[in-house]
Amino acid sequence: MARIAGAEPRNLKFLHGLFTRFVYRMTERKLGKVVEPLRIVAHHSKLLWATGQVEQAMMSSHLVDESLKSLAEIRTATLVGCPF
Repeated sequence: MARIAGAEPRNLKFLHGLFTRFVYRMTERKLGKVVEPLRIVAHHSKLLWATGQVEQAMMSSHLVDESLKSLAEIRTATLVGCPF
């Protein structure tokens, strides 16, 4: 359980809330739910934007095979104890 509550788009400023809704919807489409780390990052719009840029760069990179990327993600999640 996180020490702070996740960001709710309706409690944010208009543009920040709109962007957060968009990110939540895309995450829900990809993963089936909005994960708690993303809700925490959503408190800061620039950090949320940067996180999205990193994810996009990782997905569009073709320097490493997709299966190796998946294996590295699973191994890293196992090492740090991430349930996602």
